[in-house]
Parts: sequence; C-alpha cells; structure tokens
Amino acid sequence: MDWATSWKATLFLLLEDVPVSLRPFISSISIDGTSATTIVVDSTTGEPLCRPFLYNESFPDALPLVKSVAPANHTVCSGSSTLCKLVSWWNSHDSNKESSLLLHQADWLLWHLHGKLGITDYNNALKVGYDPEIESYPPWLLQQPYSQLLPSVKAPGTSIGHLKEDIRTQYGFPKDCVICTGTTDSIAAFLAARATQPGKAVTSLGSTLAVKLLSTNRIDDARFGVYSHRLDDKWLVGGASNTGGAALRQIFTDEQLEELSKQINPMETSSLDYYPLPAVGERFPVADPQMVPRLHPRPESDVDYLHGIFESIARIEAKAYGLLKDLGATQVDEVFTAGGGAKNDKWTKIRERVLGLPVSRAIQTEASYGAALLALKGAR
Repeated sequence: MDWATSWKATLFLLLEDVPVSLRPFISSISIDGTSATTIVVDSTTGEPLCRPFLYNESFPDALPLVKSVAPANHTVCSGSSTLCKLVSWWNSHDSNKESSLLLHQADWLLWHLHGKLGITDYNNALKVGYDPEIESYPPWLLQQPYSQLLPSVKAPGTSIGHLKEDIRTQYGFPKDCVICTGTTDSIAAFLAARATQPGKAVTSLGSTLAVKLLSTNRIDDARFGVYSHRLDDKWLVGGASNTGGAALRQIFTDEQLEELSKQINPMETSSLDYYPLPAVGERFPVADPQMVPRLHPRPESDVDYLHGIFESIARIEAKAYGLLKDLGATQVDEVFTAGGGAKNDKWTKIRERVLGLPVSRAIQTEASYGAALLALKGAR
C-alpha cells in the first residue's frame, strides 16, 4: 500500500473506532499532519498525481531556484521545505500542470471529510512561503508560474463546512458536525499543553531538545534555525538543539538512566561542564556545524556523570531561552515539559534550579489532543 492510500485507510479506521454511542455527539473534527509532508493532486478529482513527499525528504535540485527568488534566510530556503518539493515537482513534470493543486497531509485528509478542494491553514502553509503576518502569499512567490498550485489559506481551527453526507450517514455522525482546518503536529502538541499566555513555553525532551515559546513578537533567524508560527494574535517561536535523549542513549540504557537518577541529589550543583551531542554539529542555541560533542572528563561515579550531563543539558536549555529573549521574544516565565525526559523528576528539579523558573510536566502532550482543541474552537 502506498503512503496516501494508507493515510486515507487509517483516517476511516479511526472514524470506525469512535464508539457508536458517542458518534451523535461529535460536533467537530480537525486533523494535524506532519509539517512539510506534501502531496500534489488533481484539482478536480483530488487524486494524487505522484507519490507524497515526506517531511524529511530533501530536494537539493530545487534549492538554488528557491534561493534565487526567496528573501535571504527565509524558512523556505531549506531542501526539505514544502516550496522546494513543489519546485522540484514542477520542473520534473510536463503534464497536468494546469489542473494540479498542492496540499499538505492534513489538508488532503480533511478534504475527504468536507469535500472542498484547495484549503489549508497558515501553520501548514508557512514552509511553502505563506506570510501569516500579512495574511497572504508574498509577491515574490505569486510571481512564480507554479504559484497557481497554491491552496487558499485560513486560520487553524476555522470551520470549512459540514461533514459530507455520505460519510455522516455511514458512520452516524450528527447533521451539524463541522470540519475545521488543521495544523502541524508540533503545534498541535504545543496546543495540547494549554500554554496560552505569552511567556509560557514547552520544552520537548525527546531525542533532541526542542523549545517553543509563546511570544507577542515574531522572531525568525535562519542562522539558528529559529522561526515563528502564528497562533491567533501571538507567535509561537521555536528552535531545536541536537542535544537530548539521542546523546544520552549513546552512554546509558533506559534502565541505567532510571536507576542512576534515583541516586542524584538535584539540589546540588554539578561542577562538570559538558555539551552532549549524538554527532558533530549544533544549530541552536549555538550555530556551529563543526561543534564536537563534549562529554569528558568522565568521573568514576556514573551517578556524578549522569548528574553532570543532566545539568549540562539544562544549561543548554537555559541558553536557548536566553537567546530567544536576546532575539526579541517575550521572556519565558514558566516551562511545561513534553517528551520522554518529562518523566524524570530529578532532571525536572535540576532544570527548575538551572532555569530559575517553575518547570512541570504537561498534563497533555499528544498532538491529537491539540487537534481536538482546534476542533472545539471551530465548533464554537
């Protein structure tokens, strides 16, 4: 089964999974999808004209062309951006260009539910070049021949229309069930944490360390890989460091991490100064592609070693929020934590001490919960 067919099959399996007794009460539906996962479809039938381009696929063939039209250091100036995927497709296909349409993963799946082709949201559209501040595609993009493929853009969680009648009757959903525009998965995960005021932030401690801060100001700086998504009248400013769980797992197993953590006194300061990275190179909060991991000297005690690594990662996190402030973002005043690292209470206490801020585990961290909150907004 190909990607697009499997996504569609999964969507309808999920609709079947909604308990029959609850279906009459479903007031609205929204979907989050992976940012920059792109699909070119027939603008009449909605059928894919080629295989989907996945979020992590890079198209270096299109990058020089994109850089020649986009402003320097723009979000689209990355080989994996949606715009690079569109340009690569445009230059390698001769037929069907007049009747083609670009959609993101979430857009295409939502279309199966509402039936109106050519609608996206401004979070998904960011990496194709949409400017959420002026609420339109910029002139440099609209001047390009492939701009005819671009979908119309609405705010995330905007009502598009009612659920298609055939699906509604097949599954027993109510007549007034609304389908709403979606968002990207990382934004949906942020929304799930319910960090709704400027200064609130979410740190995701997974294989990497990703920070997202709600700010009154928009910050974009490609040197550090920092960019902003719009959230209503605020901006979600984000950056990701290569430090985190992947570097930790090269040294300790999950069992060792659990056992050694129990023996750490989080109120004691560690004198060890490391920069844990899984490989050479760092982008944020230090832009240095040649940066070498620093994990020595290693003390005799593994407890001290882990304590030093935890504290060093916490210092990188503090530096990350410091850099966002220096770049002009709202100062952080509270941090919610998502990802595997959120479960480690000792690490949380170390981070709280190093950051000098309240740090807690986000109650909800699933992107699906954030998408449901968007659907609630659309229903209202």
